[in-house]
Amino acid sequence: MEVRSEGIRLRFWFVRLCSSIVLWICLVQLVTLPKQHENGVDHLPPVFLPPRNYTSNGFLRVSCNGGLNQMRAAICDMVTIARLLNLTLVVPELDKTSFWADPSNFEDIFDVKHFIDSLRDQVRIVKRVPKKFSSKYGHTSLEMPPVSWSNEKYYLEQILPLLRKHKVLHFNKTDTRLANNGLPLDLQKLRCRVNYQAIKFTPQIENLGRRLIQMLHEKGPFVALHLRYEMDMLAFSGCTQGCMEKEAEELKRMRYAFPWWREKEIVSDERRSQGLCPLTPDEAALVLQALGFGRKTQIYIAAGEIYGGERRLAQLRAAFPKIVKKETLLDRDDLQYFQNHSSQMAALDFMVSVASNTFIPTYDGNMARLVEGHRRYSNFRKTILLDRKKLVELVDMHQNGTLKWNEFADGVKQVHEKRTVRPTRRTVIIDRPKEEDYFYANPHECLCEETNCDEFLGHHNSSSQVA
Repeated sequence: MEVRSEGIRLRFWFVRLCSSIVLWICLVQLVTLPKQHENGVDHLPPVFLPPRNYTSNGFLRVSCNGGLNQMRAAICDMVTIARLLNLTLVVPELDKTSFWADPSNFEDIFDVKHFIDSLRDQVRIVKRVPKKFSSKYGHTSLEMPPVSWSNEKYYLEQILPLLRKHKVLHFNKTDTRLANNGLPLDLQKLRCRVNYQAIKFTPQIENLGRRLIQMLHEKGPFVALHLRYEMDMLAFSGCTQGCMEKEAEELKRMRYAFPWWREKEIVSDERRSQGLCPLTPDEAALVLQALGFGRKTQIYIAAGEIYGGERRLAQLRAAFPKIVKKETLLDRDDLQYFQNHSSQMAALDFMVSVASNTFIPTYDGNMARLVEGHRRYSNFRKTILLDRKKLVELVDMHQNGTLKWNEFADGVKQVHEKRTVRPTRRTVIIDRPKEEDYFYANPHECLCEETNCDEFLGHHNSSSQVA
């Protein structure tokens, strides 16, 4: 009997021990669950789909070129090409040799684990090519830039045979290497999925970006003004409006210093009259006032260092005293890690621009276009696309006394009545893809759930095709 009772006691304590372990595990999980978001929704860990099982046709290495947003679009394209060709994608390499000379790697800007895991049902992504395919073991991969604006036929018929032969292909340029239009719906939707779900900034960037956004929203609605009056843009475009003679010469020398900037001799006035120059800060001040923004408007300058510094911002700041930048909102210690990392700084501006109440770009570069696309995807947040060609005419007429202020303001408003972003299809221009609407500015295939989006986009906004 004693042996039996001893056995019962042992089982009893064993059950208690197991129960305690289970309770402790549950408690730990409850404690470590993410806190509630401000809207009351729990941030649960993402649930990823099972990995896709396929026979890989080879490894695709890519070296992205350009600034942050040009590289971002390229990453979306390269994932899509890897999926189309059944390839294994190597985590993209980022540009370190452009004007910005940012030494950041992919994992310094983007959440690499989330990127790999969230796309595992579409494409296999690895951090490096297996050793057997390295030069150390005598393997030579094929290196080439794919043809710009190419469709699936080009990649299937010309690139896939090369991969089957060489096993490793290195695309050394990735900007605009996939067509805007004419691709299957599933590939277009994959481009969007990468852009809006798979690409996340690192927790460090995300946390600081959210802090910035919260600080701005606490002070009320705000406009994100993407003021592209920066040295690199002015030198590249040849636009010297508002510059002194010695500044114009400095910009010209810089343009000649970069051999891959093809245009060298540029007449600034001609380019400006064609609407191909970013607005100056003074022009931006007049336009914002004409559009009805008042002195109490909170304006966030989403840009790098403005050429000419605070001197060049004087008129804009006089018209809008509540101008802020990340450098003025955050402590120096907050930004210390990001100094000399222009792409990481640009990521903060990107986050704030996407979250702003109104977004106004003064030039239609890569950041402006990708932010526009994100804002379309986020239920068409207010974005005003400026007609620079018409604006410089109106500004010049006002400044030379031909147009009184009321006439100028009415003209600016009239020009922009239909230039607030709304549902519409991309413009298709046969054989001139560079002149088409850019996919990432208006991914209309991803903005409604139905295959046929005519009702959502509106019959009057149907795709315009120009021969």
